[in-house]
Amino acid sequence: MSNFVFRFATVSGQSIHWFLKRNCSVTPSQLGWLYASLCVVSLGVGTVFWLHGAPMVLPFAWIELVAVGFAFVLYARHATDGERIALQGGRLVVELENGGHYERTEFLPHQVRIEPQASDRSLIEVSGQGRSVKVGRYVRPELRAALAREIRMALRGA
Repeated sequence: MSNFVFRFATVSGQSIHWFLKRNCSVTPSQLGWLYASLCVVSLGVGTVFWLHGAPMVLPFAWIELVAVGFAFVLYARHATDGERIALQGGRLVVELENGGHYERTEFLPHQVRIEPQASDRSLIEVSGQGRSVKVGRYVRPELRAALAREIRMALRGA
């Protein structure tokens, strides 16, 4: 299959891969550096105020850093979420990662159904052999139908 046919997929040899990821502007490592610099600044200001006779600023700085740290951990936990769909070696492999939870499901291409769950803008249900997986969380709702058509087209060519 030629590469120009696919909008969402990457073709390499006989394999076709779809990588659907969350759009994150900051990676977890960048977030760690940002948090470390925030800690240095906030604790530095709190220490200066504590040395000048305002002892309550430092405990509030710690409370602030714990709250911001908690929010950053929640963000970082989901920053690498994504869906990988691969058509290779006579199998359709769907891998989902959400908050550190990993799920992998394999299907035989000739026994797979690809269809929207409820409407054209809903998630795409990949089902077959008694198993079902929903994909398309990281694709805009109006593009999910195009993604489903693309997967169906690749399966027909397999």
